[in-house]
Amino acid sequence: MSFMQTVGRGWDGFLGQFADLLFPSHCVVCRRGGAWLCAECMATFTSVPLPVCSQCGDPVDRVGLCSRCRVSPPHIDGIRSLFIFSGVLREVVHQFKYNGIKVLAAPLGQAMVELCAAVGGSVDIVVPVPLHRARIRERGYNQSSLLAGVVAGQLGLDLNERDLCRRRSTRPQVGLDIVGRRANVTDAFACNSEAFSGRQVLLIDDVCTTGATLEACAAALYGGGVRAVFAVTLARAHWQSVR
Repeated sequence: MSFMQTVGRGWDGFLGQFADLLFPSHCVVCRRGGAWLCAECMATFTSVPLPVCSQCGDPVDRVGLCSRCRVSPPHIDGIRSLFIFSGVLREVVHQFKYNGIKVLAAPLGQAMVELCAAVGGSVDIVVPVPLHRARIRERGYNQSSLLAGVVAGQLGLDLNERDLCRRRSTRPQVGLDIVGRRANVTDAFACNSEAFSGRQVLLIDDVCTTGATLEACAAALYGGGVRAVFAVTLARAHWQSVR
């Protein structure tokens, strides 16, 4: 992490503490005071059931590869997700992603740390799934970058938010099937090969549905000479599994 990134994050932390004095935190779900996301509401999140496919991370009946990955494995070294994208978590992610509640990055990112450490034991750099610059201007921030910052800080790893970019704007993935999702993000990402050559990357995103976006990012990273790409997401959406 650069000196300016360190200073910037320190300044953000100071502003956050000052804001908490003026506007005490309260849970975005139940409205109880004391935290932006209380332990009771987090306890309602549904963890992804084990075992999962060792490649795509989809729940399976027994340890190993799912039938899909035995035939056509994703072009990424592994995907894991912490929770199922449903219920209270869906509301929390909506607040975090679209309503500007950036402080949720702290509890959500912290929840991801243990899984990230288990999955990415040999990684040496953390990279968020990037947004297109037009989406950044519209939203004001990249929620995946905020999560990645928490993970990198907790694990003591380098964070790179610059050198994997979304070079073309894509339509939202919502409503597309797996074929449409893959076509939508094909060649959508590019990376600076000098930044990632020979490295092992931990790729961070908020929600995985089919893994198409993660695979497209991995393709760009592999093109830049990375040794391995492991992805961890906060949540995994329900979709038709192939055992």
